[in-house]
Amino acid sequence: MNQSPPFVDVNLYLSDRPLRDAAARAGATPAQEAEHAAFGAAWGSGEMADLGRCANESPPRLRAVDPRGERLDVVECHPAYHGLMARSLSAGLHASTWDAAASHPLEGRPHPSGAALRAARFYMATQVESGHLCPVTMTHASVAALAAAPDALSRWLPRIVGRAYDPAFRPWWEKGAVTLGMGMTERQGGTDVRANITSAAPAGDHHRISGQKWFMSAPMCDAFLVLAQAAGGLTCFLVPRFEPDGRQNGLRFQRLKDKLGNRSNASSEVVFEMAYGERIGPEGKGVATIIEMVQLTRLDCAVSSAGLMRMGLAHAVHHARHRTVFQRKLIDQPLMRATLADMALEVEAAVALVMRLARAFDAAAHDPAEAAYARLVTPAAKYLVCKQAPHLLYEAMECLGGNGYVEEFPLARAYREAPVNAIWEGSGNVMALDVLRAASREPEGTESLLASLGQAGGSAGEILARRLADGLRRPGAEALGRRFTEGLSRLAALAALAEGDGGVADAYAARLLASGGEPRLSSWGADGLVPNADALIERVLPE
Repeated sequence: MNQSPPFVDVNLYLSDRPLRDAAARAGATPAQEAEHAAFGAAWGSGEMADLGRCANESPPRLRAVDPRGERLDVVECHPAYHGLMARSLSAGLHASTWDAAASHPLEGRPHPSGAALRAARFYMATQVESGHLCPVTMTHASVAALAAAPDALSRWLPRIVGRAYDPAFRPWWEKGAVTLGMGMTERQGGTDVRANITSAAPAGDHHRISGQKWFMSAPMCDAFLVLAQAAGGLTCFLVPRFEPDGRQNGLRFQRLKDKLGNRSNASSEVVFEMAYGERIGPEGKGVATIIEMVQLTRLDCAVSSAGLMRMGLAHAVHHARHRTVFQRKLIDQPLMRATLADMALEVEAAVALVMRLARAFDAAAHDPAEAAYARLVTPAAKYLVCKQAPHLLYEAMECLGGNGYVEEFPLARAYREAPVNAIWEGSGNVMALDVLRAASREPEGTESLLASLGQAGGSAGEILARRLADGLRRPGAEALGRRFTEGLSRLAALAALAEGDGGVADAYAARLLASGGEPRLSSWGADGLVPNADALIERVLPE
């Protein structure tokens, strides 16, 4: 009946040439590639697709009180959500980069190891269901903040790296594996966390937290890293669901947010009623402490958005290969091929960029140049990739026509999901300001990085690098912060692509130069046929 078959039982690794190439550049061994392939087969199955669908059709529910009016403050999730969480934790998506640190917990500040290998799997898991990955990414990132309190880290890390997901509502020390969340924003401040009014009063060896958080995701985590005002200023605290004596801690959930997307994952409004909290890091240094965590979650935002983009494009290509319109397959129609090839080029750039960035996290501990790359490129990559995802997913929906717009098909869910990564952990303007601040703090390092990226990107890269360097020197650079941030991210993407297939890098360079290296204002495919269109489409989903 001229309907494309379901896009299930597809190996999400073997069918994705851009990811395989990026994993190879990250140093994946044959054994690791085989593990990626096994992961891609499992997560590309029809069973996993059903789990993702069910988890979103039955969102979490808050049970604030029991039938007698006693406080419960628990959130109940559908079994499909727990099934996704169990599979993600068993695969180590929440903590695999810290396994080595857990084996030697007292040997200084932990650094991630194998970030690129984890990123490849996180990217694949996103294509199935991304809502449950919110607590997964926060648990992974929490270690970076807990490192500021070695005693707390030594107690929590063995359970953070546990693989046996335990959704039971009970004290964390009774579990083999735990999840951690984060609560920063308050209704009067939002992004401006220094306007927070939640307070922390000393109470012996701990503090008592009083106040509220306007957004606190994954409220059934075992503990949360929160910001509160102590005597010395804004400070980071670890607030568990249970006090050390086993009593339920004073977290009172007011309601769950009714969100556009991310529906499988609960986000809550919470009031702290003299809640038990342990100080993490120096008093008054809460932002500096928790920003270590935020840096890792921003990486995951970009990786997740790249995964959503690839998912949308793969569905569009799959549909176009099976759908006949005007006596020809859609895939053979010149205008459709131009659209798909242009979209494929953007996905190639996103995958290359986020995987290259993950490699920088791996190397940052022992390579100052890689550390500088991570500092500057992380907010830039999050800015560009997260902003491109909704646009590209909309185009993918349009490729499917009416079916793409129907909730029974996965593209509608992915489209609703996509904006959250651009909003969470800093919106576009926040990312641009972070890039500008990092550049102003290290002007020589920034010039050096631009020159290095320009050289790696060939003649087109050198042109773009010079333009970016000139732009930083102009008066009123802040007003053009978005332009610089996107330009930096596209330059970094070009440099990452240049490490691999030369034809892909050349096509991306040609597109950048055609638009002068500035943000694109046209829709996908409007530039005409992309060079190597057949090869680009084949790379994203081989026939």
